[in-house]
Amino acid sequence: MEPPNLYPVKLYVYDLSKGLARRLSPIMLGEGTGVSGHTSIVVHKDEFFFGSSGISSCTPGGTLLGPPDSVVDVGNTEVTEEIFLEYLSSLGESLFRGEAYNLFEHNCNTFSNEVAQFLTGRKIPSYITDLPSEVLSTPFGQALRPFLDSIQIQPPGGNSVGRPNGQS
Repeated sequence: MEPPNLYPVKLYVYDLSKGLARRLSPIMLGEGTGVSGHTSIVVHKDEFFFGSSGISSCTPGGTLLGPPDSVVDVGNTEVTEEIFLEYLSSLGESLFRGEAYNLFEHNCNTFSNEVAQFLTGRKIPSYITDLPSEVLSTPFGQALRPFLDSIQIQPPGGNSVGRPNGQS
């Protein structure tokens, strides 16, 4: 019996504030809060992410965000590209439709965590998934929430997954 093919799974982490959140967070939000993060999963030679347009893909580092600020090795998967794309299509029709996007409760990090668990059985780091609740637990975060809830985030440069020719 042949050993299964293993495909590496990476988490790309982007600081959307380009360092500003880290510098201002001790003043505005308190210690321990800081990176304004966007995440995506890289597997089968593509980068997959979720935003207000739904699930999208691009070549790794191919959004206008440029290269990631850090890369986390999530592990390896035996899930083939074909099965993975079917899974993504299903997610895009259910849990991760564009209109389901919410900056604090159902965002790119929620997507990355879900996909990482499907592919490897492992979650993404808690410092990423806990960030929204850390921000909202501060008075400044509560004051900003109405504004932040209205923000629609979709990193430019990706192609919609599960739609013909990448069309939205």
